[in-house]
Amino acid sequence: MTTKPLVALLSGAGISTDSGIPDYRGPAGLWRHDPEAERLVTYEHYVGDPDVRRRSWRMRRRMGMLHAEPNAAHRAVAELERSGVPVRVLTQNVDGLHQRAGVPARKVLELHGSAHRVECVKCGARGSMEDALARIDAGEDDPPCLECGGILKPATVMFGEPLDPSVLAGAEAIAKACTLFFAVGSSLQVHPAAGLVRIAAEHGARLVVVNAEPTPYDDLADEVVREPLGTSLPRLLRELA
Repeated sequence: MTTKPLVALLSGAGISTDSGIPDYRGPAGLWRHDPEAERLVTYEHYVGDPDVRRRSWRMRRRMGMLHAEPNAAHRAVAELERSGVPVRVLTQNVDGLHQRAGVPARKVLELHGSAHRVECVKCGARGSMEDALARIDAGEDDPPCLECGGILKPATVMFGEPLDPSVLAGAEAIAKACTLFFAVGSSLQVHPAAGLVRIAAEHGARLVVVNAEPTPYDDLADEVVREPLGTSLPRLLRELA
């Protein structure tokens, strides 16, 4: 029996903009319009400044990420997986849209955690983001942990926090084993996630970068695509399927 080649797909914020979730560094990104917004997702500022936490919770309520729907690019990845091609998704996103589109959760590594959960920085207790936002709506502008009273934060990897070592090790193993590596909708500026591109290329994978703007890894790529993700990624993945 012939083993089908493994396809790895690293996705960044650009794959979710068509679902109404703004990216950070793009032309319409959050940080282009409000450079101070980076503080809201930086661990040191978040835990050290109650005002940053209050602004961060309000930002999450405005973004509406919990109710976003997968777009054509997410669905194309799910369709490729259903076609029988071995696919693993390594996502920098925290929105869960790959899973909502139909990619089995066991085939998605969330490198930066999940915005659908919250956690306490003191005792580690976890809960749902929906419940936390309901407390915001009820008048708590900086809801503490219900277990110990500690600081509550989204269960995402903020700037200044390390990635989960087991998740990163799993992603590196996939990058080394894959035959074809897609880097999709990512500026490839955030490490160590961006470094997965070089790992894949150094282990012989064909590299395809699909992003609206240049990335630091374009020179390594076998193919660079600048077309909109909503049309280019479905076309590319249909050819594989």
